[in-house]
Amino acid sequence: MSKHVDPDAILLKMPSLRAVKAFVAAAKYESFTRAAEALCVSQAAISRQIKELEVHLGAALFTRVGRAVELTPAGALFFDAAHLSFVNIAQAAERIRSAQSEKRVLTICCSPAFSALWLSSNLPEFFAQSEGIELNLITTQNFLTMEPGVQPDAFITKIARIRDGYKNYHLCHDLIYPVCTPAFLEQHPELISLEGIRDSALLNLSPYGRSQVAEHVDWGVWFAFQAVDLDDRPPSSPPIFNANDYNLIISMVLTHQGIALGWNHLVSGLIEKGLLIRPIADRVQLRNSCHYLACKENSDNDEALRRFREWMLGKFPRR
Repeated sequence: MSKHVDPDAILLKMPSLRAVKAFVAAAKYESFTRAAEALCVSQAAISRQIKELEVHLGAALFTRVGRAVELTPAGALFFDAAHLSFVNIAQAAERIRSAQSEKRVLTICCSPAFSALWLSSNLPEFFAQSEGIELNLITTQNFLTMEPGVQPDAFITKIARIRDGYKNYHLCHDLIYPVCTPAFLEQHPELISLEGIRDSALLNLSPYGRSQVAEHVDWGVWFAFQAVDLDDRPPSSPPIFNANDYNLIISMVLTHQGIALGWNHLVSGLIEKGLLIRPIADRVQLRNSCHYLACKENSDNDEALRRFREWMLGKFPRR
């Protein structure tokens, strides 16, 4: 005789997961149309699912603002819980899939500049030495405000304490010097002096969006270390170009549009290939500014993470 099971109050009160999925997508993209595109369904289907959810909850979840939609207070409350739950479900599913596979997937978080200028050229070596390990890379400038539930295996960052449960390993200090292409130096021989560089086409890394970095070195700061005043540039000097995207700045340097500050760990590979050159030997080394590899504290018990940690530390030998 089968045992009677009483109705499950929590499961019976749950709204349709399909409707919740449509709601989360609409809230994330602030648009029913973009949510439909993201979920590969029609806009009518999204509207229908959200209407069903609003009826179930007895509250409006969105208000329209032009072509976009905004969450109501009730919608914001529900989104926080629903989005975190979906992240947890997705991560649990990924862990189960990984456990059934022979391959181990490591999630690594770093800045866009580090991924483009360092990882992209060095990872082939890691993969050649690490059969059975796959990487899931997350790039961000906002390490402290990542999406809820995101728990990378390792961070590459300048933040001394990224979060609880991680151990820091020192990679390098900041070593900063001017870089340009050999062709640009040939066209501008005056770049062999500090004053010549000061008066040239400067490509400058601006501080916007870098509030989580303890210090910021731009051309003004770098020249101050050399006892040169950037404000002494002649009026006829080319305009200074400012951007907070270091990848863009390096791309412009590589296309002979000016001279930029190079962070040694990011540009040394381009110098070794002859794509960039140091027109002068002057440099700034910040002994109090460190880059770290932060790994989950159990990395010794995780073979894949331990191998990634040892490989990274081997690429940044102590000097």
